[in-house]
Amino acid sequence: MSAENRMKAAAKNVEGKVQEAVGEVTGNPEDKAAGKAKQAESQVRHTVENAKDEVKKAID
Repeated sequence: MSAENRMKAAAKNVEGKVQEAVGEVTGNPEDKAAGKAKQAESQVRHTVENAKDEVKKAID
């Protein structure tokens, strides 16, 4: 499950980067902000997955 969550987070990061770039090109601050928010969400998901991995290692 962890690999699937990591892939989803990576996809969300790419989606956010694209949306931020579109907002930059079009001058739309809402798209730019939404893109940055998606990137931040992706980082949180990665952090959660890293924490899960560390807990699993500690248990094993």
